[in-house]
Amino acid sequence: METPAFSELFDLFSTASAETLEWLPSITEEQEYEPNSAILTQNTWGNAVYFIVSGWVKVQHRAGENAVTLEILGPGDFFGEVAILDETPRATEIVAISAVKSLSISAQRFLQTLFRDPQVNLRLSKLMVRKMRLYQSRLQLQWQPSKVKLVKILLFLGENYGKTTEKGTEIFQIPDQDLADLAAVNLEEIIKNLEGLQNQGLVEIDESNQILCLSNPKQLAHLYHQSRINFYRAHSQE
Repeated sequence: METPAFSELFDLFSTASAETLEWLPSITEEQEYEPNSAILTQNTWGNAVYFIVSGWVKVQHRAGENAVTLEILGPGDFFGEVAILDETPRATEIVAISAVKSLSISAQRFLQTLFRDPQVNLRLSKLMVRKMRLYQSRLQLQWQPSKVKLVKILLFLGENYGKTTEKGTEIFQIPDQDLADLAAVNLEEIIKNLEGLQNQGLVEIDESNQILCLSNPKQLAHLYHQSRINFYRAHSQE
């Protein structure tokens, strides 16, 4: 991979020094994963940091045969950094939900990068704080209607990983059960709400290519904010 691609593809390296950008290709390894294949299991955290070049993955918590999706990550994001900085055992795993191409940096090399380049270190801290805030904002939605939760999730995925086209903002068609897990609602509600958004012309789903298109992100955002306002007004009058 050419040196400029690191700063263009990955936000973590957007402020990296020229020396770091020159060094990165020599310490990364390329991987490819098929859909539904495990990238990290509960016992393999802490060995490397992974950067998603293309494709989508889910972070899931597994307890025996049961697994619940906690987060969806798309192109340009990364995972595995926390396990390197904090050696506490993990009860989560990373599974590809589409074909995935990634780059990995071993734990030792990643720590060396942080020591060598203070700007990368600072950028990592800011991104980790941002992830924490996003997680907290999701917790604040727990009492909202299922439609509000779904719209918020779709807007987040579109803003962070979406591809702008003439039709709108395209993302991978996340499996319905994963969306249900993220929204903490049952599968039937997710299916019903997705159908409602399609009927309103706000979402288009291309099953054959596994693409979900946010046809009008601005109108979808307006629907989200208006639904929240209506929800609070209704409950304040009770």
